[in-house]
Amino acid sequence: MTGVTPAELDSLLERGWRRFGPVYFRPVCSTCDECVSVRVPVGMFSPSVNLRRVRRRAAHVRLEVGEPMVDDERLTLYRKWHASREVERGWKPDRIGVESYAMQFCFPHAAAREFSYWDEDELIGIGIADETPRALSAVYCYYDPDRAHLSLGTCNILRAIEYAHHRRLAYVYLGYRVEGCASLEYKGRFRPQERLRGRVDGPQPARWERA
Repeated sequence: MTGVTPAELDSLLERGWRRFGPVYFRPVCSTCDECVSVRVPVGMFSPSVNLRRVRRRAAHVRLEVGEPMVDDERLTLYRKWHASREVERGWKPDRIGVESYAMQFCFPHAAAREFSYWDEDELIGIGIADETPRALSAVYCYYDPDRAHLSLGTCNILRAIEYAHHRRLAYVYLGYRVEGCASLEYKGRFRPQERLRGRVDGPQPARWERA
Protein backbone atom coordinates (compact mmCIF):
# COMPACT_ATOMS: atom_id res chain seq x y z
CA MET A 1 0.00 0.00 0.00
CA THR A 2 1.06 3.58 -0.56
CA GLY A 3 -0.24 6.80 0.95
CA VAL A 4 -0.61 5.34 4.47
CA THR A 5 -0.15 8.16 6.98
CA PRO A 6 1.80 7.79 10.24
CA ALA A 7 -1.50 8.04 12.15
CA GLU A 8 -3.03 5.26 10.05
CA LEU A 9 0.10 3.15 10.56
CA ASP A 10 -0.28 3.73 14.30
CA SER A 11 -3.76 2.19 14.17
CA LEU A 12 -2.50 -0.74 12.08
CA LEU A 13 0.33 -1.47 14.55
CA GLU A 14 -2.15 -1.55 17.41
CA ARG A 15 -4.13 -4.18 15.51
CA GLY A 16 -1.14 -6.45 14.83
CA TRP A 17 0.02 -5.21 11.43
CA ARG A 18 3.63 -4.55 10.37
CA ARG A 19 5.22 -2.54 7.56
CA PHE A 20 8.24 -3.57 5.49
CA GLY A 21 8.89 -1.26 2.57
CA PRO A 22 5.58 -0.87 0.69
CA VAL A 23 4.20 -4.12 2.15
CA TYR A 24 1.80 -4.30 5.13
CA PHE A 25 1.15 -7.70 6.66
CA ARG A 26 -0.06 -9.68 9.64
CA PRO A 27 -0.56 -13.40 10.47
CA VAL A 28 -3.69 -14.97 8.98
CA CYS A 29 -3.12 -18.70 9.60
CA SER A 30 -6.50 -20.17 10.53
CA THR A 31 -5.11 -23.03 12.64
CA CYS A 32 -2.19 -21.28 14.35
CA ASP A 33 -1.77 -18.22 16.55
CA GLU A 34 1.89 -18.62 17.54
CA CYS A 35 2.99 -15.27 16.03
CA VAL A 36 2.11 -12.81 18.79
CA SER A 37 2.52 -9.03 18.50
CA VAL A 38 4.68 -7.61 21.29
CA ARG A 39 5.13 -4.04 22.49
CA VAL A 40 6.92 -2.34 25.38
CA PRO A 41 5.13 0.40 27.38
CA VAL A 42 7.88 3.01 27.37
CA GLY A 43 6.97 4.69 30.65
CA MET A 44 7.03 1.39 32.54
CA PHE A 45 10.15 -0.17 31.03
CA SER A 46 12.73 -1.29 33.57
CA PRO A 47 15.96 -2.80 32.17
CA SER A 48 17.28 -5.94 33.83
CA VAL A 49 20.81 -6.18 35.21
CA ASN A 50 21.93 -7.87 32.00
CA LEU A 51 20.38 -5.15 29.82
CA ARG A 52 22.10 -2.49 31.88
CA ARG A 53 25.42 -4.25 31.21
CA VAL A 54 24.69 -4.19 27.48
CA ARG A 55 23.96 -0.47 27.69
CA ARG A 56 27.25 0.19 29.48
CA ARG A 57 29.31 -1.89 27.03
CA ALA A 58 27.96 0.13 24.11
CA ALA A 59 27.99 3.51 25.86
CA HIS A 60 30.74 4.77 23.52
CA VAL A 61 28.70 3.97 20.39
CA ARG A 62 27.26 7.10 18.80
CA LEU A 63 23.67 7.09 17.56
CA GLU A 64 22.40 9.23 14.70
CA VAL A 65 18.71 9.28 13.74
CA GLY A 66 17.60 10.35 10.29
CA GLU A 67 15.86 9.26 7.10
CA PRO A 68 16.85 5.83 5.75
CA MET A 69 19.47 6.00 2.99
CA VAL A 70 21.52 3.65 0.84
CA ASP A 71 25.22 3.92 0.01
CA ASP A 72 28.25 1.66 -0.42
CA GLU A 73 28.99 1.76 3.32
CA ARG A 74 25.54 0.42 4.23
CA LEU A 75 25.52 -2.19 1.47
CA THR A 76 28.93 -3.51 2.52
CA LEU A 77 27.89 -3.72 6.16
CA TYR A 78 24.60 -5.47 5.32
CA ARG A 79 26.33 -8.02 3.09
CA LYS A 80 28.92 -8.76 5.76
CA TRP A 81 26.22 -9.25 8.40
CA HIS A 82 24.07 -11.41 6.14
CA ALA A 83 27.06 -13.57 5.13
CA SER A 84 27.69 -14.32 8.81
CA ARG A 85 24.04 -15.43 9.19
CA GLU A 86 24.38 -17.67 6.15
CA VAL A 87 27.21 -19.52 7.90
CA GLU A 88 25.75 -19.53 11.42
CA ARG A 89 22.06 -20.13 10.66
CA GLY A 90 21.93 -21.51 7.14
CA TRP A 91 20.29 -18.46 5.59
CA LYS A 92 20.12 -18.29 1.80
CA PRO A 93 22.74 -15.99 0.19
CA ASP A 94 21.68 -12.38 -0.34
CA ARG A 95 23.97 -10.08 -2.34
CA ILE A 96 21.56 -7.19 -2.10
CA GLY A 97 21.98 -4.29 -4.55
CA VAL A 98 21.12 -0.61 -4.41
CA GLU A 99 17.60 -0.97 -5.82
CA SER A 100 16.63 -3.90 -3.57
CA TYR A 101 18.03 -2.17 -0.48
CA ALA A 102 16.20 1.05 -1.33
CA MET A 103 12.90 -0.81 -1.81
CA GLN A 104 13.18 -2.74 1.45
CA PHE A 105 14.71 -0.19 3.81
CA CYS A 106 14.35 3.23 2.18
CA PHE A 107 10.85 3.10 0.69
CA PRO A 108 9.47 6.65 1.06
CA HIS A 109 7.26 6.98 4.13
CA ALA A 110 6.77 9.87 6.55
CA ALA A 111 7.22 7.49 9.51
CA ALA A 112 10.50 5.91 8.35
CA ARG A 113 13.56 6.38 10.55
CA GLU A 114 17.13 5.10 10.39
CA PHE A 115 19.14 4.56 13.58
CA SER A 116 22.81 4.46 12.53
CA TYR A 117 25.47 3.37 15.01
CA TRP A 118 29.05 4.61 14.85
CA ASP A 119 32.31 3.73 16.58
CA GLU A 120 34.15 7.00 16.03
CA ASP A 121 33.87 7.38 12.22
CA GLU A 122 33.09 3.73 11.43
CA LEU A 123 29.52 2.62 10.70
CA ILE A 124 28.91 -0.54 12.75
CA GLY A 125 25.13 -0.97 12.79
CA ILE A 126 21.81 0.09 11.29
CA GLY A 127 18.34 -0.06 12.82
CA ILE A 128 15.26 0.67 10.70
CA ALA A 129 12.13 1.87 12.50
CA ASP A 130 8.80 3.61 11.98
CA GLU A 131 7.76 6.56 14.17
CA THR A 132 4.02 7.18 14.51
CA PRO A 133 2.26 9.77 16.68
CA ARG A 134 2.12 7.33 19.63
CA ALA A 135 4.79 4.73 19.05
CA LEU A 136 8.05 3.55 17.55
CA SER A 137 8.04 0.29 15.61
CA ALA A 138 11.37 -1.57 15.35
CA VAL A 139 11.47 -2.99 11.80
CA TYR A 140 14.96 -4.38 11.12
CA CYS A 141 18.50 -4.32 12.44
CA TYR A 142 21.87 -5.43 11.09
CA TYR A 143 25.40 -4.83 12.37
CA ASP A 144 29.06 -5.69 12.05
CA PRO A 145 29.43 -9.34 13.17
CA ASP A 146 32.97 -8.50 14.35
CA ARG A 147 31.31 -6.34 17.04
CA ALA A 148 29.15 -9.15 18.41
CA HIS A 149 30.50 -8.46 21.91
CA LEU A 150 28.59 -5.17 21.88
CA SER A 151 25.20 -6.93 21.45
CA LEU A 152 24.16 -4.26 18.96
CA GLY A 153 20.82 -5.93 18.21
CA THR A 154 19.85 -5.65 21.87
CA CYS A 155 21.43 -2.21 22.08
CA ASN A 156 19.27 -1.07 19.16
CA ILE A 157 16.09 -1.89 21.11
CA LEU A 158 17.41 -0.15 24.23
CA ARG A 159 18.28 2.96 22.22
CA ALA A 160 14.86 2.82 20.54
CA ILE A 161 13.16 2.81 23.94
CA GLU A 162 15.31 5.74 25.08
CA TYR A 163 14.47 7.61 21.86
CA ALA A 164 10.76 6.90 22.34
CA HIS A 165 10.95 8.17 25.93
CA HIS A 166 12.61 11.38 24.74
CA ARG A 167 9.93 11.79 22.07
CA ARG A 168 7.17 11.06 24.61
CA LEU A 169 5.91 8.04 22.68
CA ALA A 170 3.83 5.49 24.54
CA TYR A 171 5.09 2.23 23.01
CA VAL A 172 7.91 0.50 21.19
CA TYR A 173 6.60 -2.32 18.99
CA LEU A 174 8.97 -5.28 18.65
CA GLY A 175 7.06 -7.19 15.98
CA TYR A 176 6.10 -10.83 16.42
CA ARG A 177 7.35 -13.23 19.05
CA VAL A 178 7.09 -17.00 18.68
CA GLU A 179 7.52 -19.11 21.80
CA GLY A 180 10.51 -21.42 21.38
CA CYS A 181 11.94 -19.66 18.32
CA ALA A 182 15.60 -18.93 19.08
CA SER A 183 15.80 -15.98 16.66
CA LEU A 184 12.92 -14.20 18.41
CA GLU A 185 13.62 -15.07 22.05
CA TYR A 186 15.42 -11.78 22.67
CA LYS A 187 12.08 -9.93 22.53
CA GLY A 188 11.05 -11.50 25.82
CA ARG A 189 13.92 -9.71 27.60
CA PHE A 190 12.28 -6.28 27.42
CA ARG A 191 9.83 -6.04 30.30
CA PRO A 192 7.27 -5.19 31.28
CA GLN A 193 5.70 -5.84 27.90
CA GLU A 194 2.26 -6.31 26.40
CA ARG A 195 1.06 -8.92 23.92
CA LEU A 196 -1.86 -8.65 21.53
CA ARG A 197 -4.69 -11.02 22.34
CA GLY A 198 -5.93 -12.84 19.25
CA ARG A 199 -6.56 -11.11 15.94
CA VAL A 200 -8.45 -7.90 15.40
CA ASP A 201 -10.91 -7.58 12.53
CA GLY A 202 -13.42 -4.90 11.60
CA PRO A 203 -14.48 -2.54 14.41
CA GLN A 204 -13.37 -5.00 17.12
CA PRO A 205 -11.12 -3.21 19.66
CA ALA A 206 -7.54 -4.43 20.17
CA ARG A 207 -6.87 -6.19 23.48
CA TRP A 208 -3.32 -5.95 24.80
CA GLU A 209 -2.43 -7.92 27.92
CA ARG A 210 0.54 -7.61 30.25
CA ALA A 211 3.01 -10.47 29.88
